[in-house]
Amino acid sequence: MKTILITGCSSGIGHHVAIGLRQRGYRVIASARQQEDVDHLKQQGLEAIQLDLEHSDSIQQAMDWVEAETGGELFALFNNGAYGQPGAIEDLSRDVLRQQLEINLLGWHELNCRVLPLMRRQGYGRIIQNSSVLGLIAMRYRGAYNTSKFALEGYSDTLRQELTGTGIYLSLIEPGPVKSQFRANGLKAFKANIDVDASPFRKTYKRVLQRLSKEDTGDDLFTLGPEAVLDKVIHALESKRPKARYYVTFPTYLFGFLRRILPTRMLDWVLIKASSFEN
Repeated sequence: MKTILITGCSSGIGHHVAIGLRQRGYRVIASARQQEDVDHLKQQGLEAIQLDLEHSDSIQQAMDWVEAETGGELFALFNNGAYGQPGAIEDLSRDVLRQQLEINLLGWHELNCRVLPLMRRQGYGRIIQNSSVLGLIAMRYRGAYNTSKFALEGYSDTLRQELTGTGIYLSLIEPGPVKSQFRANGLKAFKANIDVDASPFRKTYKRVLQRLSKEDTGDDLFTLGPEAVLDKVIHALESKRPKARYYVTFPTYLFGFLRRILPTRMLDWVLIKASSFEN
């Protein structure tokens, strides 16, 4: 039985992947930020532990527990826990941007640094990083999230090269729109950290708030269920030669292609038009 640690399992992609991999025969250790979510995961029959990516103490305590419970053997890590901070770049304080990077990048880095010695010692392992189409292209009013995912792309490319020949493989998942609690969590972050009335974008923000406040039913044409991500994770775990990147939804394939063929100004025009339909 191969063991995998997954972050961000309270809902959406992390939760679905945890359940799916357990059904497939993996020993899944699911983690979540809030204790009530950990308790819920345990009620569903999962091994679960509290892990807050924003705090080193929480990461280190969780990994101490994982090492003790597994005897220091860990086949895979799925870095998934993240959130998106909406808002225009000039409305983001340094602390708000720092928090986005702490959770979406630096916490993942700290986890990687804990699991890599285990994987090097055993001579094999898989690290899967859940990135985004917004790690490939940038869109307005998503600057903090864009920054974290663009950084993750470069970070992961570098780490993958440095792991060549170790038996440890690293893959990026590029989901695009997937049904989850992502929009609801983004709305909370927006209300907590953006001063709408003081912003030059206040008229746009009112439309953004209306969009974020709508229930994310996942019924639009391009949104897929989290099972689409599970399929890619399974391939990254079980293929003898896992891919460096796994595109999931149509927008990811489309924008990944346009990024390669369009001049920067033309791509900017396309992306501004695309974001205009959301406002």
